[in-house]
Amino acid sequence: MQKFGFMLLLLIGTSLYSWKEFSDTAGTSSHLMPMILIGAIGGLIIALVLMFKQTWAPFLAPLYALLEGLFIGAISASYDYMFPGLVANAVGLTFGVGIAMYLLYQFNIIKATEKFKSIVFTATAGLAIFYLVVWVLNMFGVNQLHFIHEGGTFGILFSVFVVALASLNLILDFDMIDQGVDMGAPKYMEWYGAFGLMVTFVWLYLEILRLLAKLNSRD
Repeated sequence: MQKFGFMLLLLIGTSLYSWKEFSDTAGTSSHLMPMILIGAIGGLIIALVLMFKQTWAPFLAPLYALLEGLFIGAISASYDYMFPGLVANAVGLTFGVGIAMYLLYQFNIIKATEKFKSIVFTATAGLAIFYLVVWVLNMFGVNQLHFIHEGGTFGILFSVFVVALASLNLILDFDMIDQGVDMGAPKYMEWYGAFGLMVTFVWLYLEILRLLAKLNSRD
């Protein structure tokens, strides 16, 4: 948790920087898009590397937090520009959901059984494949699934499902950390556990942000 807290401070620091860049120029800064791309692509590359090189977590996990902060700050500022006050609600809900899921896990209300982990993992993998298919179709000008990004009923239900799935992934993160402690995992796994937790928190926050934006667009 100390590692996660440190990474959270790094993320907040760079997110405030990119937010300020957006706010100072109303989103017209030529540096804004590079920050979004560097943050998103850089964070993805680090995540992929850490899947195979967990021993590098003490060095790459903090770098991941810094890069994701650039991305999140710019994205959050753009949402707040369209819907004032939206980001504050999203941040509050993200931490609220995170604390709730931790308590549900800690008191064994939701247990990370093998069946539970299998279902959540399969659903998450299926969602990733679905996003990949949508992205490929968009590249070829096919946009038949545009409703998932809109504020209609299906779009909102889709976002609710994704938020729920991201929340359940927190249970997997808590379980991974507990198993590491029980097995006497090496010290670098503290950083890897904090990294995994942050990946899920970032995902959860972005999905909550999208859900709230869809709900606000219906007003």
